[in-house]
Amino acid sequence: MYITKLAFEKIKEFEGCKLQAYQDAAGIWTIGYGHTYGVRPGDKISQQYADMLLQDDIENVERQLMALSDPLVGDWSKAQMDAVVCFVFNIGIKRWRTSTLRRCIMQQKPEKKIRAEWLRWMHAGGKQLPGLVKRREWESDRFFEQCKN
Repeated sequence: MYITKLAFEKIKEFEGCKLQAYQDAAGIWTIGYGHTYGVRPGDKISQQYADMLLQDDIENVERQLMALSDPLVGDWSKAQMDAVVCFVFNIGIKRWRTSTLRRCIMQQKPEKKIRAEWLRWMHAGGKQLPGLVKRREWESDRFFEQCKN
């Protein structure tokens, strides 16, 4: 994995772990720490399997980010990688690809602009969620920890 242990633990904290399938705030069937692929109502897993799924899902997000061949990704600090992987883990690579946030980061816009774009992503199912507010604040703070514009 490219991300730090801190980011891994933050993703666990933000996602929470449920060992029985449930519908998330957007109505998507989910299990473990935000795992959605192939989840069906009634599914159950062990804690050990939830941990394994999380590691696999994070590594998948990292591979997807690298596959985009964005020129700046290879130059990101650990903190920046942590922030973006946490974000993409939550919203998905398709939404990241077309996001204004991605464009702002790749165009190296000023910190204020990037933070404003980051904080637009605090809604699920049409509602602003306190957990997403906290997550986005952590992600944007983490992104700028080691680089200031």
